[in-house]
Amino acid sequence: MSTIVTPGVGAETDQRLGTKAKVGLALTILMGVASLPSVLAPTPEGEVGPPLAILVVSTVLGLVSIITAIWAWRTGSRLAIRITAASVIVNTIAGLPGIFADIPPALRVATAFFTLLAVVAVVLMFSRSRGAAPAV
Repeated sequence: MSTIVTPGVGAETDQRLGTKAKVGLALTILMGVASLPSVLAPTPEGEVGPPLAILVVSTVLGLVSIITAIWAWRTGSRLAIRITAASVIVNTIAGLPGIFADIPPALRVATAFFTLLAVVAVVLMFSRSRGAAPAV
């Protein structure tokens, strides 16, 4: 039996996610959960750290990435995967100055680690499993 998929009809949920894509989405959810409390710990006066606006953006993008990653996991929606990737990328770009700022080395290493983790998560989200429909 064959299934006919009309372009634009059902194409949004006709995708089966492979293991790699699910691992990428799981990493995204974990990073989103880690960024949620950012706004609750603002940089104290007189210390070097991210401005409150960046912390708010990080929290909001973390929430967006959690919601859209769950949506993508449940439905296989390409739109959800794209929104998830976009929120992870923007959140990562917002944190990049932390690698070059005059902050304690441990924080610099943590920022670099989360940047690398974000790159891995996005690459995995868009990976295709053998025999599956295109992920993008």
